[in-house]
Amino acid sequence: MPLSAHVNTFAGSPLDRAADRREDPAWLEVQLERDDGSALVLWEGRVLTEQGPDGPRLAWLSPAMARDAVGDDWVFLGLWKGAPVFAVSFENEADPTLGPLQGLGAFLDMRSAAAALPGFETAMAGCGKSLFDWRRRHSFCAHCGQRSRSTSGGWKRVCDACLTEHFPRVDPVVIMLATHEGRCLMGRQAAWPKGSMSALAGFLEPGESIEEACARELKEEAGLTATAVTYHSSQPWPFPSSLMIGLFAEVEDDQAAPDQTELEEVRWFTREEIRAVLAGTHPEIRAPNPYAIARSLLEAWVA
Repeated sequence: MPLSAHVNTFAGSPLDRAADRREDPAWLEVQLERDDGSALVLWEGRVLTEQGPDGPRLAWLSPAMARDAVGDDWVFLGLWKGAPVFAVSFENEADPTLGPLQGLGAFLDMRSAAAALPGFETAMAGCGKSLFDWRRRHSFCAHCGQRSRSTSGGWKRVCDACLTEHFPRVDPVVIMLATHEGRCLMGRQAAWPKGSMSALAGFLEPGESIEEACARELKEEAGLTATAVTYHSSQPWPFPSSLMIGLFAEVEDDQAAPDQTELEEVRWFTREEIRAVLAGTHPEIRAPNPYAIARSLLEAWVA
C-alpha cells in the first residue's frame, strides 16, 4: 500500500528490500541459486526492455544466466512476492544485445524508460542504476585511498586496509513551486530547449533544514523571500542518485528576478495558464516531463 496519496515516478517499488538479510553471504548465495529468481539488466545507464502486449516492459533474466553473462557484478535489490530480484550491469562499450543478449530485447535509456515502463518497474530499474552508479564512483576508500570491495549484496563497500565501511549516498534536493496571490513561478536555464520551464530546485547544504534550503534557493535564484513552506511528495531521481523533495513555498511578493547564473528567466503563471501548459495548448511554454516531480507539483497546484 502506498504511504502517500501521490507516488512519483521511480518511487513505489514493490520490493521487500530484506535489508536485514544482506549481511549473510550464505543466504545471498542461496537466493542466487533459486529457480524463481530474476535479474534486470543495465548497460551504460540503460535498462534492458522487451515489447509486451501493452508496450515496453523490463526484460528479465534468471540470476544464473545473468551471472554467466557478467560474472559477479550484481546487486541484490530485494524480494518480490518472496522471490529474489537482482540487478546486473555490463561495463563494456559494446551493446550486449549484439552479443550475449542477442534476441532478448533492447536497451532503453532511463529517462525514456521512465516515460514508457510501468511505474513499479521503473522504481526497480532506477534503484539498480543508482547502486551501480555509486559503485563505479566509489571503488576506492575515501579515508585511505585503497581499493574497497563490494559486500552486503552490493549495498556496502569495505576497505580491508583501514576497515572503513562505505554506503550508497543519496543527495537531497529541494524542488519548490513558489506561489503568491494565486500565481506560481517557474524558471528556465539557458541550456534548456526553447519554451521549457520548470519549478526551481537546488541541493541541500550541510547544517540546513529542508525549509531553510528552500528559502535560500528562492532567494539566490529568484530574489524571493519565502514566508511558508509545505511538503507535497518526494521522488528518487537516479541521475545519478538524488532525492527530490517536492515543496510549495508561499513568498512575500512577486518581485522575482533571475540570477542569470542558474536561471536566465523566471515567470509567473495563473492557474488557467498552467492548465494550458499541462494540456499542451499554451502558445509558448512546454510542461515538465510527465515523469518529473515538477509536473506533479503543477498538477497538484492547479487541482
